[in-house]
Amino acid sequence: MSSNPEFLWYIPNDVKAGHRGDVAVDHHNSLETLTAQAKALENHGWKGALIGTGWGRPDTFTVAAALAARTTRFEPLIAVRPGYWRPANFASAAATLDHLSGGRVRVNVVSGLDDLAAYGDSEGNQADRYARTKEFMRLVRRLWTEENVTSTGNHFQVANSTVAPRLETRGDRRHPKLYFGGASQAAEKVAATEADVQLFWGEPLDGVRERIQRLKTLSQELDRDLPPLEFGLRITTLVRDTTEEAWADAEAKVAKMAEGQAGSWHDHRRAMAVGQQRLFDLHTRGEVLDDNLYTAPGKFGGGGAGTTWLVGSAADVARSLRKYGELGITHFVLSDTPYLSEIRRQGEQLLPLLRD
Repeated sequence: MSSNPEFLWYIPNDVKAGHRGDVAVDHHNSLETLTAQAKALENHGWKGALIGTGWGRPDTFTVAAALAARTTRFEPLIAVRPGYWRPANFASAAATLDHLSGGRVRVNVVSGLDDLAAYGDSEGNQADRYARTKEFMRLVRRLWTEENVTSTGNHFQVANSTVAPRLETRGDRRHPKLYFGGASQAAEKVAATEADVQLFWGEPLDGVRERIQRLKTLSQELDRDLPPLEFGLRITTLVRDTTEEAWADAEAKVAKMAEGQAGSWHDHRRAMAVGQQRLFDLHTRGEVLDDNLYTAPGKFGGGGAGTTWLVGSAADVARSLRKYGELGITHFVLSDTPYLSEIRRQGEQLLPLLRD
């Protein structure tokens, strides 16, 4: 494990109640409820949280700004999409929030399929989509670190553009980190040259090891001109007081999913990306991989980070996460439901073991 790993949680940001088995109440997405989660994260050792995005959800940046205003240390990892945002608009908005929050902004650039036509965007093929993402990330970084930027790309253009307020350098941090995900060849080329952090779904250790090595090699082959790429893991962690209790609860949850009674688990099933397909295919290798990577949720509706779960006592799950850390993972985005109670449980039981 890295000497300074970072641990974030997940805030679903969804108008539909019961996300991935969460408590289904009318005020589940109110400012008070989301603020309670953000403050619990501050109070239980978490750095911040990834905030979900997608058309049909509340606007992610607005939610992040509201939560930053109501907290003092919480760092929102704000999921954004090129096309929903133009680079200069986003660079300015993020710089403003970073200034107002004292340097707490993180950004997750998402290129997966969405209901693009609903907000006036168009799809194009995969090559065009990732070429646009590459251009977006490079231009946003330039707008954060340079002045009087002029760029004429295939997808975005700016002339003599200077973002205000200027970002303040904080230690070795010149700008918010750009997280990125994607497992296709086109996505990995973007990660290798433009991302600060590549996020992986909960694949087995051998798959993560292989992808880290491939991305390091690609970074060299493509002449990456940024600091070395960092790596992160986005996964569900089902932690209970004992191993037996954890597996009993995990199997009970999957049984409810199989009956269609476990709330909304389908937020990544609308469009099948390469990385998501890799996750769904894992159950063909077995219901439990490595020590405690549970693949059965993917058979019954799990999507994204809900497709595979690390299951066990705090000691079991910490042992598995340390093995990912030994591969080079330094950013961990964890979650389980009910979100609020699990923030507290895992903050008290799991995080101390990972920091020892």
